[in-house]
Amino acid sequence: MRDDHRVQASPPRFFFGAMSPYSWFAAERIDPLLAGVRWHGVLAGAIFKANDRVSWGLSERRSAGIADCEARAAEHGLGPICWPEPWPTSDVLVARAMAFAEARGALKPFALVAMRLAFLGGVDLGDLEAVLEAARLAGIDPHEMQGALADPVVKDALRSVTEEALALGVFGVPTVAIGDELFWGDDRLQGAADAVRARNGG
Repeated sequence: MRDDHRVQASPPRFFFGAMSPYSWFAAERIDPLLAGVRWHGVLAGAIFKANDRVSWGLSERRSAGIADCEARAAEHGLGPICWPEPWPTSDVLVARAMAFAEARGALKPFALVAMRLAFLGGVDLGDLEAVLEAARLAGIDPHEMQGALADPVVKDALRSVTEEALALGVFGVPTVAIGDELFWGDDRLQGAADAVRARNGG
């Protein structure tokens, strides 16, 4: 007999950073693989700092990482990457913008526009005008967005989602959380999808 009192499993959660090309690869591909996934933009710089790490883009692994990203972009049919110069820069503004967009129910369109501007258009998301252009293209009033970037409520929302990611054990982006199981990297999306099917008895 079917148990109608079963606790429904929480949906998959997608933690990502807008300046991460691997987050972009995952963002472009995640929805068909993980139905109902919840998107959460985090402050990647804070994730790195809390885990005593730095972005590979600022390390001796930069050249190898860029080559890997360009190969993956081609593999996924995402077009040649046009790297922002400089890259990476501070992700504070774009992360706050994502927190505001999430509160507006527009995180996914804003984040996709922003990441495409960065990695297809070579735009520095550390620049205010770039963030406001992403807002405009995503259907968010740029003036409203500009005011929100200094709003304590928005800052607190970003801090909260970043701390929540850290509490789950997230140490890099992108990461998909399936309950308390973490799948780090854009190449782990299929593994996350398999875990959801197994959890659901599929």
